[in-house]
Amino acid sequence: MMDKTKTIKSGQEQAVASWINYLNQVRLNQMNEVLKQEQSNLNEAMATINETLNKISVDIVNNGKGRGGVKGMHGFIAEVSECGIGNAREQIVGKAPIYTWINDDGPADLQRGNILIQQKFASSGNHLSLCAIRQHLHMYPYFLDEDGVYVIPKDHYDKIKWLLSIPEEKANKMPTSTGEFSLKQWKEVHKFFEEGDIPLEKVEPSKLRYDEVQKDTYEETFSKEVDSLKKTNKERVAHAKEEAAPKLSEGVKATVVSAGIEGASSLCLEINKKRKEGKKLKDFNGDDWKDIAGATGKGTLKGGIRGASIYTLTNYSATPAAVASAIVTASFGVADQVYQLKQGQIDEQTFIENSEMLCLDASISALSSFAGQVLIPVPIIGAVIGNTVGTMMYQIAKDNFSSYEQKIFEEYRKSICLVDKELNEQYQEFVDEMGKDMQMFMELLDKAFAPDISLAFEGSIELAKSCGVPTDEILDSKDKLVAYFLD
Repeated sequence: MMDKTKTIKSGQEQAVASWINYLNQVRLNQMNEVLKQEQSNLNEAMATINETLNKISVDIVNNGKGRGGVKGMHGFIAEVSECGIGNAREQIVGKAPIYTWINDDGPADLQRGNILIQQKFASSGNHLSLCAIRQHLHMYPYFLDEDGVYVIPKDHYDKIKWLLSIPEEKANKMPTSTGEFSLKQWKEVHKFFEEGDIPLEKVEPSKLRYDEVQKDTYEETFSKEVDSLKKTNKERVAHAKEEAAPKLSEGVKATVVSAGIEGASSLCLEINKKRKEGKKLKDFNGDDWKDIAGATGKGTLKGGIRGASIYTLTNYSATPAAVASAIVTASFGVADQVYQLKQGQIDEQTFIENSEMLCLDASISALSSFAGQVLIPVPIIGAVIGNTVGTMMYQIAKDNFSSYEQKIFEEYRKSICLVDKELNEQYQEFVDEMGKDMQMFMELLDKAFAPDISLAFEGSIELAKSCGVPTDEILDSKDKLVAYFLD
């Protein structure tokens, strides 16, 4: 007869496996979506870089005849570069572009959200672009009041911050022979910000240095930026994969839930077993509850081991969840058989037969879950239904086949083994014969293409004969050669 308890347990085990597989799949699906988005981010950033390069080449540089002339061209290159590189850096992290190149020769060169930006890349006089800022503010005194800011080369800004950090007492003692420090420049910077009407917070560093936006250097600048963007993308992809990796917290969750499910199933099945013995719930005595508690505890422990094992196998050894559950189930069963063997309760033959049957039962459960999940692609449900149907069919076949049918299957198995043996022998003969022919053919090739002309001539004749060329068509003499090429 079919064991309903066994079918229920098998279904519960595969339900746990399917649920853990579902957790894994959700995590992997989320990772795939993130990776797709990161690739899209990289594509958009690269498109922005290429578009910016083309704009600089065609609209600004124009073979050296573009905007700004020889002395002012770098200023326009800086504007377009700041806009393009700034937007690409936003796009690589999944954000929308924020810079707009105004390009109207007005008070602002760029716009970043609601902020107007005037870029000043000036090196004359070694004033760190501050004189250019002063001149612009003189022309447009309302610029800072309208949410305007000034952007200067990154190296100029860094130098200004460094000079502002040096107190007067130290500045008067610092050497100037190396050219790194200038007391005159120090005084100019301090006077600009301490006595002027332009606060430091209204001056921002560019993403680029002064030397990086020149006509002869901007292409190298963009090449380095491309490498930097790709590096950022690579780091974000690695982070996404790391985030999607199996985690201890999720493994603990799988362990606890599996322990709870199997413990609850064991509780219900043990109570149902007692009820089938004719006892009512109110009539359960201490021994009954002791049996129930023991079964529940054992089921909880096995469930915890099952959950942890399935989570580990599915995530670290590429084992399908249904197979992982089957492995755990078979392991529990075989372990019990080992205990019985050691206790002398079964002999070796029975141990082998029981172990084989346990493994077969587990395999049927796994196969049925696979089939159910394919035919009913609903997480957990398909696996449970498939497992139940497959287990029932297997149990019916195992319990009801008579010795006559089993004898037929045994004879069929023997005939298949005999045919398999004959085919293997024929195959080996064929391989051996083929090897001999191949060796002969390679020897003929070596002879036909030998450096020695006479040997090669003889070899080509033998090769032609081995390939089935009619004898009268083979050029095996001087007369035939002359007739073939000259007549």
